[in-house]
Amino acid sequence: MDEDVLNIQIRKFLKNVGITSQREIELAVRAAINSGKLTGNETLKTTVKLSITEIGLDKQIDGEIALE
Repeated sequence: MDEDVLNIQIRKFLKNVGITSQREIELAVRAAINSGKLTGNETLKTTVKLSITEIGLDKQIDGEIALE
């Protein structure tokens, strides 16, 4: 295994996850505010699941996103 290749590949994957996640969250929050489901001052509980079946990785990451 090449540590440098592994590091670069992980960073590429995480960059894609970060960009995609941010876009999807922003769209969903805007839609929820426009529909009246949210007022725009909430704190949203979040969960992300990271899994890689081949190596038995199954990790849940919890957090919060404050809208104000």
